[in-house]
Amino acid sequence: MITSVLVANRAEIACRVFRTCRSLGVDTVAVYADPDASALHVREADTAVRLPGAAPADTYLRGDLIVKAALAAGADAVHPGYGFLSENADFARAVLDAGLTWVGPPPKAIETMASKTRAKELMAAADVPLLDPVDPATATPEDLPLLLKAAAGGGGRGMRVVRDLAALPGELAAATAEARSAFGDGEVFAEPYVERGRHVEVQILADTHGTVWALGTRDCSLQRRHQKVVEEAPAPGLSTALRETLHTSAVAAARAVGYVGAGTVEFLVSGDRAYFLEMNTRLQVEHPVTEAVFGLDLVALQLRIAEGGALPPEPPTPSGHAVEARLYAEDPARAWAPQTGTLHALDLPAGDGLRVDAGYAAGDAVGVHYDAMLAKVIAHAPTRQEAIRKLAHALARARVHGPATNRELLVRSLRHPDFVAGRLDTGFYERHLPGLTAPEPGEAEAAVAAALAEAARHSGRFGAFRNVPSQPQTARYGDHEIRYRPTRDGRFTVESHPHTRVVDVSPDHVRLDVAGVVRRFEVAAYGDGTVYAGPFRLTAPPRFTDPAERAAPGSLLAPMPGTVVRVADVAPGDRVEAGQPLVWLEAMKMEHRIAAPASGTLTALHAALGHQVEVGALLAVVQDVQEEQA
Repeated sequence: MITSVLVANRAEIACRVFRTCRSLGVDTVAVYADPDASALHVREADTAVRLPGAAPADTYLRGDLIVKAALAAGADAVHPGYGFLSENADFARAVLDAGLTWVGPPPKAIETMASKTRAKELMAAADVPLLDPVDPATATPEDLPLLLKAAAGGGGRGMRVVRDLAALPGELAAATAEARSAFGDGEVFAEPYVERGRHVEVQILADTHGTVWALGTRDCSLQRRHQKVVEEAPAPGLSTALRETLHTSAVAAARAVGYVGAGTVEFLVSGDRAYFLEMNTRLQVEHPVTEAVFGLDLVALQLRIAEGGALPPEPPTPSGHAVEARLYAEDPARAWAPQTGTLHALDLPAGDGLRVDAGYAAGDAVGVHYDAMLAKVIAHAPTRQEAIRKLAHALARARVHGPATNRELLVRSLRHPDFVAGRLDTGFYERHLPGLTAPEPGEAEAAVAAALAEAARHSGRFGAFRNVPSQPQTARYGDHEIRYRPTRDGRFTVESHPHTRVVDVSPDHVRLDVAGVVRRFEVAAYGDGTVYAGPFRLTAPPRFTDPAERAAPGSLLAPMPGTVVRVADVAPGDRVEAGQPLVWLEAMKMEHRIAAPASGTLTALHAALGHQVEVGALLAVVQDVQEEQA
């Protein structure tokens, strides 16, 4: 019997496993790197063990330290969560060799499925449908487009879409380098890239007594950088025959490797055909939608199976529809750039068919070392339309104050006509991102509300002014300049917005009448210069000059804090072309290319492999052609 579980992970998944453990009367043990010393998962655990250091390679990827932590804390089982060491067969063996219970599949199954190339060979033998591989060395224009994938990869790392044969060698080298950096294995393979394909997967649960459940389907087609953003169960619009093929193939895949525990078999669906992609030998981020539809606790079942318990012969009957959205600290309008800073407020509606799995709470710091996901919000309802509407409404009303997030993108995605109609494929954001990130109507009025609330905060007393200035007062938020004048009766007139009438003002809320429609804005301002007025995140003018304004022309500045993971094979004095990648930064488990802003001569290269850089750090300088000729 398991009495104490160490979760070899952090943030949201650690908190989620702890929640089930508490309900079962199982003690919990957290591990934490130095930046996570006060993190939510540490605060929620019964016991916590420090892993000295900050980088994942020194902490959450050190299986030896985690096994020692489990033994020191008196844990008798280890749950790997997802990511980090969750699909590392050597770690699973080390846990078992230490006399601990491994809450996961057999190490041999992990090892077999760890390489996508070897997994595909095994699936072919089990008659699971596959895409035919393509040898990059002999690829022809007829093979395009191609998808390059890391054999040991996951989470979108080491993946490239190639549409031009001339670009294949460079993209192959880039994918190989990224795969080697991320997974310690540079093996990359190629297969046809299916345009407008869907990502559909089947949740598997298997015990040690020969029972294998296929728990329906999930659609995970809305992705950015090959990483999922919105998931739902069941996958909409599949024929009965295709669903049966997916279930049968998933069970065959699990039986082919002697699988035990929770896992996911992923497929690419094109039309009415399905092709095996990979098997994830762990719990998936999106498992809550399956739990909602089947009324199960998959973590509780993982623990039962690890104790040797048997599953019933058949799973429960599914009911309704569930949709999950991942809330990330990132800016979709700026190439999904990860964001850091203090999370001032995180209020996400829960209850009445809504569930929140969070890894952060208000007051926590969002750093650069780990994944950018703050929380997952899941809605369950009798129908797909009701679940979508419930989730969109919950996200629209959420208070998420601090680093920029994808909250508004999620709301717009859920309400987009293509998503509502079930027209789903992995190119959704590639096609729709400009419209989904366009400025939302009402931002100008929100800026007015922010300016008036600020004026109320700084007045001698709310609602009246001892000294009424003779000239209009001015405030600026982003591109919005607001000119207003306080009146002797404690009100305001807004001269820059003549169609806006001020109904009432306080430091934390403002009501405006805009052309006869009264809108209420909750306003919150923070010391870092961000102001929230309703759903709008506004930025006051910076106290200090933007680093880009102080830099010499042609300077490449770090757009985010991160680690230099690659530097191009160039040196000062070399000629570079506009758009040529020069430096690769890794931040929050995502890799970002920093390219030459113009064609010219590389006059300085300050980036060095392994260096930690802050926002605005000078990485390189390129003198463009016009400057050279001047």
